[in-house]
Amino acid sequence: MKKEVKDTIIVELGEKLKEYPHFYLVDVTGLNAEDTSKLRRKCFKSEIKMVVVKNKLLHKAFEAADVDFSPLYESLKGNTAVLFTNTANVPARLLKDYTKEGIPALKAAYAEEGFYVGADKLEELATIKSKDEVLADIVALLQSPVKNVVSALQSGANTIHGVLKTLGEREG
Repeated sequence: MKKEVKDTIIVELGEKLKEYPHFYLVDVTGLNAEDTSKLRRKCFKSEIKMVVVKNKLLHKAFEAADVDFSPLYESLKGNTAVLFTNTANVPARLLKDYTKEGIPALKAAYAEEGFYVGADKLEELATIKSKDEVLADIVALLQSPVKNVVSALQSGANTIHGVLKTLGEREG
């Protein structure tokens, strides 16, 4: 591979690292062409960008990045695919479907500005809540007191109406 091509790939990887806030390093050793195509289709449906890369080029892209990715350097062995995503837990949930076969296997991940190294971190990554899920939880928490007040007023509406009517009749 020519140096110009390598430089272009490193720059493209650097752009992907900036574009996507989360990524997973996955070992795809042992996947045949058909299984790789199936994985790519699943990734595409889940809005995950899958890129198979040479470890050396990815290492250079990490070195050129603004973030210190040195905790991931040890994971750059064997055949590596990078799964870029905007939602931290989506690739983990996708990879959990494959855990029975063990291929592809999680090597490491960078999610929610944290490093997760090792296949044993898959369950932890799958339980990370996305920004939308956290916002939905907050909205639900904020709405629950309002719902309680409204339901209390509605259930006591007859009582309040009766009390007001009685008070109105007493004064007159």
